[in-house]
Amino acid sequence: MSHTPLAEKLRPNSLDDFVGQSHILGTGNALGEALSNGQLHSMILWGPSGSGKTTLARIIASHVDGYFAQLSAVLGGVKDLRDIVENANKFQKIDKQTVLFVDEIHRFNKAQQDAFLPHIESGLIILIGATTENPSFELNSALLSRLSVYILNPLSETELNQILSIAMKHESLNISDEATLKQIINASGGDARRLINIIEQISLAKLNSLDANSIGKLLQNKISAFDKGGDIFYQQLSAFHKSVRGSSPDGALYWMSRMLVGGCDATIIARRLLAIASEDIGNADPRALEITLNAWNIYNRVGPKEGERAIAQAVVYCAIAPKSNAVYLAFSEAMNEAKRTCDLPVPKHLCNAPTSLMSELGYGQGYRYAHNEPGAIASGQKYFPDDIGESEYYLPTDRGLEIKISEKLKQLRQKK
Repeated sequence: MSHTPLAEKLRPNSLDDFVGQSHILGTGNALGEALSNGQLHSMILWGPSGSGKTTLARIIASHVDGYFAQLSAVLGGVKDLRDIVENANKFQKIDKQTVLFVDEIHRFNKAQQDAFLPHIESGLIILIGATTENPSFELNSALLSRLSVYILNPLSETELNQILSIAMKHESLNISDEATLKQIINASGGDARRLINIIEQISLAKLNSLDANSIGKLLQNKISAFDKGGDIFYQQLSAFHKSVRGSSPDGALYWMSRMLVGGCDATIIARRLLAIASEDIGNADPRALEITLNAWNIYNRVGPKEGERAIAQAVVYCAIAPKSNAVYLAFSEAMNEAKRTCDLPVPKHLCNAPTSLMSELGYGQGYRYAHNEPGAIASGQKYFPDDIGESEYYLPTDRGLEIKISEKLKQLRQKK
């Protein structure tokens, strides 16, 4: 028989039972007024894990007599959206509205996000997206312009205590010691769902005593796995990335350890570190890519115990390495330019001429073979379409190896 988590059992079904977020739900506040007037619209709920985004979305959807669909950006994709749209069309024919809740919408890439646009614009669906990330950065501008953004605040200690009381009453737990209650609140990290999960674990453990010592031992063994793979994990991965980028080996090791303790596969950390080596270190220290790749390879060869140490070594190296995102920025600018100018032809002197006809048409004519030029540099030769002119995307920093690269590049560009 399947087990319904306590957090699901206690999920409120109305705004009267919903705890927190009075700044947007109270009388006279934006979302509360919209709901009371029946003005349901597409929106983004932006807030930390456990602040009530999913619960609030379901309550909002209950104001509509129609079809409620839920899609996870982690597990679903455009194909699932097509199925939802198909059902929405059926409900529209009988004058029923469709509300689509998309959890962790920030994990859809920008192209996938475009798939929502026509259905929002046509009124076929009302979209409610939930995200822990800043929508200004994670959602494309076209989608964001069609959505209202509501910011959910972390729950206060008073609000967490209210949820704690509800959960304990449901599980018939009697914990009166203030220090023990505060211990449970602190272990939740401000996450209501995690708080309820802790109470459920305490209840299932059937402890002989409910004091700080016995509960502390239980939390030490259980708490790290409560949200493995959820929002908290991705926040930890973000903290790890920012620690390496910020040149804090100690912070990076801490967040790496937190993820490992929570059950994270070390290869996920190695994969992110490899991305960091390219995005945040780049040519300031190209060895970072090699060292990170070697650490990943070592992990696959020798297993977790020794392999995690190899990844930790790479983490420290990357954290203290000189940083540069110059290649990252240059590539992004080049990609944007390529998208804007994708119809421009390749200049004839850069084309191959494998046939006599192409030679007669001028393909390849005027091209200067660099190895036959002084210093192997064809000074003055153009490498962009004529309509663009020679552009400079890559601007090396004054850090690490890019100091020397910058000097070399100045020489090369002067000869152009």
